[in-house]
Amino acid sequence: MLTAVLISIRTGLPTMIDPVLLWAVLIGVSVLLVLILYFKIQAFLSLLISSISVGLVAGMPVREILLSIQQGMASTLGFIAIVVGLGAMLGAILENSGGVQALATFVLRRAGEKNASWALMITGFLVSIPVFFDVGVVLLIPIVYALQKNTGKSLLYYGMPLLAGLAVTHAFIPPTPGPVAVADILGADLGWVILFGFLAGIPAAVISGPVFGKFIAKRIMVTAPESYMDPPSDRKLPSVQMVAALLGLPLILILLNTFSQTLVNKSAFSPVVLEVLAFVGHPFTALIIANLLAWYLLGIRRGYTKQELLDVSTQSLGPAGVIILITGAGGVFKEILTQTGAGLMLANYLMEVGFAPIIFGYIASALIRLLQGSSTVAMITSAGMTAAVLEGIDYTDFQKAALVIAIAAGASIYSHVNDSGFWLVSKYFGMEETQTLRSWSVMTTLLSVVGFGVSLILWVIL
Repeated sequence: MLTAVLISIRTGLPTMIDPVLLWAVLIGVSVLLVLILYFKIQAFLSLLISSISVGLVAGMPVREILLSIQQGMASTLGFIAIVVGLGAMLGAILENSGGVQALATFVLRRAGEKNASWALMITGFLVSIPVFFDVGVVLLIPIVYALQKNTGKSLLYYGMPLLAGLAVTHAFIPPTPGPVAVADILGADLGWVILFGFLAGIPAAVISGPVFGKFIAKRIMVTAPESYMDPPSDRKLPSVQMVAALLGLPLILILLNTFSQTLVNKSAFSPVVLEVLAFVGHPFTALIIANLLAWYLLGIRRGYTKQELLDVSTQSLGPAGVIILITGAGGVFKEILTQTGAGLMLANYLMEVGFAPIIFGYIASALIRLLQGSSTVAMITSAGMTAAVLEGIDYTDFQKAALVIAIAAGASIYSHVNDSGFWLVSKYFGMEETQTLRSWSVMTTLLSVVGFGVSLILWVIL
């Protein structure tokens, strides 16, 4: 320890910083970025290699490094694999049954053309709960095309609100994979994350969606592609009430469980009621119930065969599997940082300088996002670093939930040319790179800043 202190003094570092551990963290993150950006190695493998790099530089015995990899993967995937897998299957059934289109049609019809931008924001907000962001864009972009042709306004007037709604829910509200993964790594209660996700997501979606969309549409005129034709409307869509109920059911059950567990006076409820709420309100049970209801109500009862439903569910697990493995590797990164003591070192330093973990989490997430593009990798990597920082320090469930939103907000900032979402938006909106930077990239930055601002307020007051 004395040697570390002397080295720290000579190098100008604070005495609480062990230069060996600091270099281990910096080298680990650098290795991750080089592997992803330069060598184009899959994020799952890159995270494992960078974790090993941290352990080796920090001086961990090789056997301990390998054991930490196993423990980190096992402790993370026990929860994540089930929630992400169930969420993916529910989303696939809603998507293939026409539930997404039914919801979008209903919201737009009720809002009318005058309020279409707000309706599209709400639609995106709801649709992104069960389906992935890119799937939501592909499914709903024809509505934006049709509105643009009818009104003659810029595609961005309707497109930005839709994208904002999709992006906010994708980043902030479980059971989408990103916030679920971060919540698990940080040990945050999923019910509070859902509630805080709505509290931060609504103002973020409003400002980056309809408000910014109206502003940027006056400056960039984009029209629907000439080849676009209105899709046939002979497909019978499911009841929108049924779709809304299936979307809301797991969220409501999880929130009921969270609230019942935090009641000051639980004597008002019988132990049996509390036990039932704890069972049905657990994310596993809530999503299983929603899946079974969707399988029957949107599948069997509407004429789908059992084999068709099996195929849809099986195909949905492909993309989910990639996210599950990347998340598990993020758990490995966290475990290595904890075992080496790097997390504790950073925690002590942050406390010494008065630097709140929520600011650390946001900045780390934003920097990784800007450098390598993937919001999922940014969330998981920064969550692992932040979880190691929190080790041994007692934070409330409210603060942990706010921290999840802050990390998600950081991972949403300034999507640019190294992000696949940038090119997806550029392609479907027919924009050049400079136009996409002025619209989509600015929109994601507004979303990030507003989301972080709300999470910071929640951190302070709760």
